[in-house]
Amino acid sequence: MDIFIQQLINGLVLGSIYALVALGYTMVYGVLGLINFAHGEVLMIGALTAFSAISAATGIYPDLSGIALLTIGIFAAIPVCVAVSWTMEQVAYRPLRNAPRLAPLITAIGISITLQTLAMMIWGRNYLIFPETLPIEPITLLNFEPNEHYDYSREVTITPIQLIIVFGATLLMLFLTFLINKTKLGLSIRATAENPKMASLMGINPNMVISSTFIVGAVLAAIAGVMVAANYAVAHFYMGFLPGLKAFTAAVVGGIGNLYGAMLGGLLLGIIEALCSGYLGQLTGGLLGSNYQDIFAFSILILVLTLKPSGLLGDKNPDRV
Repeated sequence: MDIFIQQLINGLVLGSIYALVALGYTMVYGVLGLINFAHGEVLMIGALTAFSAISAATGIYPDLSGIALLTIGIFAAIPVCVAVSWTMEQVAYRPLRNAPRLAPLITAIGISITLQTLAMMIWGRNYLIFPETLPIEPITLLNFEPNEHYDYSREVTITPIQLIIVFGATLLMLFLTFLINKTKLGLSIRATAENPKMASLMGINPNMVISSTFIVGAVLAAIAGVMVAANYAVAHFYMGFLPGLKAFTAAVVGGIGNLYGAMLGGLLLGIIEALCSGYLGQLTGGLLGSNYQDIFAFSILILVLTLKPSGLLGDKNPDRV
């Protein structure tokens, strides 16, 4: 039971990050019908920018608290990621707005490789140790006493940064839901996703709405990148590829184009991945270890696409947002 609860908590942390990144995928797809495969690299740039900002702040003000350093990192990462994502939309995607769908897809892959190369040139190709911003001592949530099966006590723990990830991601998802459903910008996004030509006739600027969608997704990806780097205490130029791919998987599993589907898909994928990694050795008799956990994420994708191609919360003819 202690392993199950511990892996469930780990899955919630992982799923919260996947959900934030998946929201960026699903919003852009909802408005443009475009899969922005460079979105994972925006996460990477956010993490590396935060690394530079926190390192500089520590050198200038060594007595700053961990929360202050983390805040500095987030507020440094957000404008950089917004600038990268906005430039990406203006330079690469907007000229291909009416092109065949294969053209922007190939372009997205090219942008992803370009951003990885630029990051490698700026920050180097080695793994960077992310500065410690919060105490690493875990907080004990549950304590299981020894019994006839175990002669030692077992604990269920969570670290301060994991708590911040779960609560921060929850607040961001609630805020995004409010933004889409209760504000003029959200109404403009939903109208543009439904019918861009009709929305423009009603006084909505589709170009502004599309740029705003990329910006909102970039903000979420920047915060997710800082969370990933702070949780694993490492940052590098290739760190956005796999989380980005899994977040895309989560968006498809939940029903791409559906905000609630992206949230559900991210949380579900994180929990399943964590549980499988905890029990994978037992299930395979020691043949496979936790380093093979990635196969479950893409196995779930294949299963969902086979049984319900529109995703768990998707419809046959879904509203895009």
